[in-house]
Amino acid sequence: MNWDQVAGNWKQAKGKVKEKWGQLSDDELAQINGKRDQLVGKIQESYGITKDEAEKQVKEWESLH
Repeated sequence: MNWDQVAGNWKQAKGKVKEKWGQLSDDELAQINGKRDQLVGKIQESYGITKDEAEKQVKEWESLH
């Protein structure tokens, strides 16, 4: 799934994002609202990882969905 599809179907994608990154709150997911850079930033912040690592995780997740 490419990011345009994720952003276009954010309500459905949100559940899958929550499954993968359970530390993200519903409020954070609402703020992200399908924006990839916001998701990367929130993952980085919530999990205490580098931006590159968060980017890698999102890229891997995209390729699986």
